[in-house]
Amino acid sequence: MTDEKTNLAEVSQALAKQEVNESYFQLVWRRFRRSTASVVGALMVITLAMLAIFADFFSPTSLYEINLKASFIPPQSVHFVDHDGNFSLAPFVYNSVYTLNPKTFQVMWTEDESQKYPIHFFVQGSEYKILGFIPSSLHLYGVAEGGSIYILGTDKMGRDLWGKECEAGRISLTMSLFGAVISIAIGSVLGVASGYYGGTIDNVLQRFTEFVAAFPNLPLWMALAALVPKTADSFTVFIAMSLIFAMLSWTTLAREVRGKVLSLRATDFILAAKEMGASDARIIFRHLYPNTLSHIIVILTLTIPGVILAESFLSFLGIGITEPLISWGLLMRNTQDIQSLGQYQWILSPIAFIVLAVLGFNFLGDGLRDAADPYAAM
Repeated sequence: MTDEKTNLAEVSQALAKQEVNESYFQLVWRRFRRSTASVVGALMVITLAMLAIFADFFSPTSLYEINLKASFIPPQSVHFVDHDGNFSLAPFVYNSVYTLNPKTFQVMWTEDESQKYPIHFFVQGSEYKILGFIPSSLHLYGVAEGGSIYILGTDKMGRDLWGKECEAGRISLTMSLFGAVISIAIGSVLGVASGYYGGTIDNVLQRFTEFVAAFPNLPLWMALAALVPKTADSFTVFIAMSLIFAMLSWTTLAREVRGKVLSLRATDFILAAKEMGASDARIIFRHLYPNTLSHIIVILTLTIPGVILAESFLSFLGIGITEPLISWGLLMRNTQDIQSLGQYQWILSPIAFIVLAVLGFNFLGDGLRDAADPYAAM
């Protein structure tokens, strides 16, 4: 019994020594990966990012191909058993054909079971450029000529919704990240400066922060977005929308960073830096700012979902992203027509991407928030 207690004590001492010898980022990573929800959130975000970057590869057709004959085709089912009951290891699909109801004039889609089309993987198809400059024609999956495969159906222009939703992630994720980074940059710098200098500077910056925070975000976003010229080019629209989202989302971070800096500026290493003649800029950017970086990263991951939802809402209303750019919110504009929504429910599928993105970043942000203070549980 005594030997067992001795072994446990030795193991505990070894673990404690290992934790002491670990760096801050090693402690954060070790605590982060213990949380299942955090890891799942990170995987969701990475998956959406990969789908967006390589949307051309994951789409079986060209992202820019318009085929009005294929307008509003419902999602096609993947089969392993044909209509005769024969099992096949290779998945296949049937083409969709439609008939018109003579009484209601409603389009009725059915599967043409006279011909099945096996699904092939890593096939050659339409040409595209990876990252905009690497030519390729390889697609993840496809079917033989004469067949079609739309796992999420098509939109009113006959475009594959799966491919378009992957492509829409490029704008939705990039704009939300860009807007959040601008917001973090403004809020963190003002927060650090306000907490460090105090006095009149602190009062002025805090009153300005309160003034900006007093505006209702959504109406002001809508008003500013409506001011973007309709004739502006795609890059101008992207920058303008990112700045609009950043203008009103930095106030919370500025308050939180200020509070953290107020507790740090009286610590020994800050006082020692002042006594050694370090400049204010060096103290702010060399000592204070890095000590708030973990907190800033957490706020960044929690700000991105809000920007995604705001962009989706504005684009849905038609005052956000417009063609030729495409986002998840813009794809949702088809649902404004109640008649189309009642007949073509699959056009709601972009909602799934928005929900996954918001949940993924929230899970990731919660995990980072808990892991950012690894010494709390020690």
